[in-house]
Amino acid sequence: MYVACSTLCFARLPLDRALRLMAELEFSKVDVAIGPTAHLKPSEVIEDVTRAGLRIRIGPTLTPAAFSVEFDVQSDTQYLQQIKAVCKLARHTTVPLLTVPAASNGSGLDAEIKRLRGLVQLVEAEGLTLTVPTRIGTLTELPSTARELCERVPGLGLTLDPSHFVNGPHQGASYDEVFPYVRHVQLRDSGKGPGKFQVRVGQGEIEYGRIISQLQRYRYDRLLTVALHDVAEAPFAMETEVRKLKYLLESLI
Repeated sequence: MYVACSTLCFARLPLDRALRLMAELEFSKVDVAIGPTAHLKPSEVIEDVTRAGLRIRIGPTLTPAAFSVEFDVQSDTQYLQQIKAVCKLARHTTVPLLTVPAASNGSGLDAEIKRLRGLVQLVEAEGLTLTVPTRIGTLTELPSTARELCERVPGLGLTLDPSHFVNGPHQGASYDEVFPYVRHVQLRDSGKGPGKFQVRVGQGEIEYGRIISQLQRYRYDRLLTVALHDVAEAPFAMETEVRKLKYLLESLI
């Protein structure tokens, strides 16, 4: 396993400064957020893939290893245009994995399965792995539905973000059933109550050791991404918490 850092950890810094800070913190891999409000926007990728690729590399010590993508589109045509551009960027930067959100909670499961089957075929044709994140407000907010999606969409994986199982409607109950399908992991500390989606490392209920043990059981050998959200209301110094979580994860693998 490898400990990576999400660009969302330093979202309020310019991208070049955020990447330099990650390098100073001795990360070697970065999970790049791509979205309408992220450092790198899908429209920028469509406009110039080569330039977008240069923006997310600062030297040989830090390389992109995953893309976490959000789309803000008005049509299926625009969606396909953007995801194809991101796939091209992934090939250009040798990134093997894309994470895109599942449909919102309440959407038809069969329709979402059909949509994801098409996306998996598109992404796999480019030599990439497609995952959906476990996320509050989407069809993956409960482990049983997340598992069913993966069972019914061959090739689809999960990006496990346990904060959503702890702080969301699942309220920290067992989610062991999803581990066979995990292809990426994003971590922060979280509690069950309101306002506790993101807390200081060690003050929440994320069982990092148990998560890693379960991953090892299924021979997971991919990224563990430090994925704190750099928001104005965060009650702590982001750099300090990122460093703490990095050291904690490294001590467990």
